[in-house]
Amino acid sequence: MDKAFILGAGLGTRLRPLTDRLPKPLIPVFHRPLITFAFDHLLQAGLREFIINTHHLSGKYAEAFPDSRYHETPLTFRHEPVLLETAGGIANIADLVHDAPFIVYNGDILTDLPMAPLIEAHAREHNLVTLALRTSGPARHIAFDPARNLVTDIRNKLHTGDQGTHQFTGIYVVSPEFLKHLTPGKAESVIPNFLKLISNGARVGAIVLDDGMWWDLGDRTSYLNAHKDLLAKNEKLVLRSTKSQIHPTARLLGCTVVSDNCEIGADSVLDDCILWPGARVAPGSRLKRCIVLNGSTAHGVVDGADL
Repeated sequence: MDKAFILGAGLGTRLRPLTDRLPKPLIPVFHRPLITFAFDHLLQAGLREFIINTHHLSGKYAEAFPDSRYHETPLTFRHEPVLLETAGGIANIADLVHDAPFIVYNGDILTDLPMAPLIEAHAREHNLVTLALRTSGPARHIAFDPARNLVTDIRNKLHTGDQGTHQFTGIYVVSPEFLKHLTPGKAESVIPNFLKLISNGARVGAIVLDDGMWWDLGDRTSYLNAHKDLLAKNEKLVLRSTKSQIHPTARLLGCTVVSDNCEIGADSVLDDCILWPGARVAPGSRLKRCIVLNGSTAHGVVDGADL
């Protein structure tokens, strides 16, 4: 298995106004696009070719990866003029994955969960699809039978009486045969397709992977908290870019991340804030848990806002 499909076309509505500037997979996390953490994770698992679907602010991907490569790894971008959602997006890349299994990876997650057991389970169980699950999380909607390693329901949609016990991580392995169950050009979620397969007795498998970290950066709270958690696990992460101007009297508290080309004025205080490249903070400002977007200037006393 050497290909992965990273979902990058979503609108990111829960992260607005951040996603009015960038697609969600390109929002900066410690000075680099979120999607590059997925690239590194997949490279460590042995994958060597990445396909990314685009829709919202698609031109930003070309700006971030002008040579369509991540280091030495080729990137193939497949634009969707009309948003096709997850199942439609997978059907739309059928010509790029050919006849081999591939990984699907949500572009708005940040994780280092072990990938080898997922890949091995998919091959061993001969599944159409194999989902990576966790036993804890904010949305435990997947009903899982550990005796058979199968998904049996999702949100009780099949009326099994099981509302779900496990969190879906947004990472799964797909066999090429799965593509035969999709309708090319149809905008639809992958979940109804999973449910239909389960109803028909097809193997929609799963494996529980509780090791490592996992965050869904779907809203501003999780975005801010992920920075704090990452810093707690790796104190070597760089908080302040050397390419920014920070006045000597400014105070930066907590997990305040300052990106390239930022300017922070005299006597300002920032606590657990994230400054995107080119952001500015006016002298005397007091900011707490704020995100200052690229090209924006923050001023005054502000708590918990996107500026």
